[in-house]
Amino acid sequence: MTHQARSSGVVTLTLNPALDMTVRADGWRQNAVNPGQSMQIDAGGKGVNVASVLADWGAESAGSLRITATGLLGADNAEAFEQLFEAKHISDAFVRVPGQTRVGVKIVDHAAQETTDINLPGLSATPPLLAQLSESLDALLTDHDVFVLAGSLPPGMAPDYYAGLVARLRRAGKFVALDTSGPALNAALDAEILPNLVKPNNHELSAALGRSLDTGADLVGAARELLGRGAEIVAVSLGEDGALLLRGGEAVRATPPRVQVVSTVGAGDSMVAGLVSSHLDGLSLPDAARRATSFSVGNITRLGAHLPPRAELDGYAARVEVSAVR
Repeated sequence: MTHQARSSGVVTLTLNPALDMTVRADGWRQNAVNPGQSMQIDAGGKGVNVASVLADWGAESAGSLRITATGLLGADNAEAFEQLFEAKHISDAFVRVPGQTRVGVKIVDHAAQETTDINLPGLSATPPLLAQLSESLDALLTDHDVFVLAGSLPPGMAPDYYAGLVARLRRAGKFVALDTSGPALNAALDAEILPNLVKPNNHELSAALGRSLDTGADLVGAARELLGRGAEIVAVSLGEDGALLLRGGEAVRATPPRVQVVSTVGAGDSMVAGLVSSHLDGLSLPDAARRATSFSVGNITRLGAHLPPRAELDGYAARVEVSAVR
């Protein structure tokens, strides 16, 4: 059972955004001079990527979708972000931070189908900036229903920041999606109130629960444990092997079609965007798995966090294999 996307507001929170410098260097080698084929700079960070992909989807959807991006953004090099938000009609609610947003370097080897990431640390989050951000979030609570908390925490933030924010947003009746890793994810999954939607990969889920998850049955059991503790949707990403998705008593596995990979940057963020849009459209779990996987597949066929045209996306969705998991 599906319905048209209702008019709704989605907020994406990116506390540690980055300018993604993607360099194509086929066959590159360490400790050597390497020729490069191209370079591209994109406004990035997980929440920014989710907003970008949702904007692409919303531009071709029947229902209206308002998207607001917030977080902490370096004031000295904000132009690329501002241009992205203007081009995709994303409301800019970022708190400006003195200094420059960090740069993330992505070395893409088309020949080997590999991407190497070099992530620099972000700007420090001071108490006054966090207070300003809290005020911004309070204002957004009035007319936004969905909040996507995504990415790493910058220096100066306690590991339980997301955990506290999840509790605050869920108590306000909001649908909360969380996509992070490390201590921030561990704290959020150890909290009393869990996000509605959580998307760890298999290694992150294992680390957060403190035990090995070596088999598919182990992963399904771990995901069901999170559902039992209050999560509504758990998506365990398995890289090129697809994802496990669980909701209520239902579990499915989505296997993507093989495509020519241009860059894996933003693939997980695209999956989150697909799951959020599926929630807004009231899709069944199999249809949500198919859409989210097609978003991810469509994203890796191009540079940056963008979706292909709808016809191409529909073609990928038709080739996603979705099977029930016991």
